[in-house]
Amino acid sequence: MAKAGKKFTAAVKLVTKPAYTVAEAMPVLKQAAFAKFDETVEVAMCLGVDPKHADQMVRGTVVLPHGLGKSKRVIVIASGDKVREAREAGADEVGGDDIVQKIQGGWVDFDAVVATPDMMKSVGRLGKILGPRGLMPNPKTGTVTMDVEKAVREVKAGKVEFRVDKTGIIHCPVGKVSFDAQKLAENASALISSVIKAKPATAKGRYVKSIAVSSTMGPGLRIDLASVEAA
Repeated sequence: MAKAGKKFTAAVKLVTKPAYTVAEAMPVLKQAAFAKFDETVEVAMCLGVDPKHADQMVRGTVVLPHGLGKSKRVIVIASGDKVREAREAGADEVGGDDIVQKIQGGWVDFDAVVATPDMMKSVGRLGKILGPRGLMPNPKTGTVTMDVEKAVREVKAGKVEFRVDKTGIIHCPVGKVSFDAQKLAENASALISSVIKAKPATAKGRYVKSIAVSSTMGPGLRIDLASVEAA
């Protein structure tokens, strides 16, 4: 078993409580971060669902109040007036079948894809390319829509997608270590609230089993579930 480094061992010692409120956790997390780069702060939620059943799949989106600290490159695949609408909304690339062919040729220099329903027949050919990268447009996440202006602005403003994995856990970034602790807490709280609201009607027993926050290289801090439920 690999031995923990001195910096990580020192960071672990800063975690002095078995569980924290979200607001309490962020200053400790910032203090415990030791990497030379601006680490990503992530929330992990273990849910009491069985993702093997379609009616227990937890998936959705949330616009983080303070974004993720970087501007996302958004492309829009549309036709007609929606092309102009997408450009005016600030999309980085806009087109129709020409964009589809460009992606088929290996171009993936973007962070999000928005498409209008009438273009999904063409976009469907990109499943093997966009699917594994989590970039395939989907009505459930608001990325297949006629309101492309709203979709583009939300992604640019810090909209993130969450989806439970096959082990029943959701991992989602909520900012950078360089963020103010309060902004990190507000982003994390917005995500947690959205996941709780996305509880499937078929989920039985305790829905949220545990929550933890961590930075890329730092130790995890467990969040007190009672404080989350009270909020």
